[in-house]
Amino acid sequence: VQLQASGGGFVRPGGSLRLACAASGFSLDYYAIGWFRRAPGKEREGVSCISTSDGTDYYEDPVKGRFTIVRDIAKNTVHLQMDSLKPEDTAVYYCAATTASVAYWGQGTQVTVSS
Repeated sequence: VQLQASGGGFVRPGGSLRLACAASGFSLDYYAIGWFRRAPGKEREGVSCISTSDGTDYYEDPVKGRFTIVRDIAKNTVHLQMDSLKPEDTAVYYCAATTASVAYWGQGTQVTVSS
């Protein structure tokens, strides 16, 4: 059972990145998939989440209108499309798959937004 987060990197302000959270060893069906981030010197915060059973999504205010969470059922993957990136989006991004009784976490992927 594994979650693999990938797609981070360095980008200029206003640029875009597309993160992927790929599951192996289990199906993402009926899990809620969340993206979280931890910026240097700050606590971890939620970014966005999606229900893979019905596609219901949610965004925290700092990313609303700029980030889009998308599920790819065929690839057992959830993507986070990040547009109009700002320096304050710099953080390690993590994904998690949760139900009422279990939570799986992926390793982080670094996103750096700087001019």
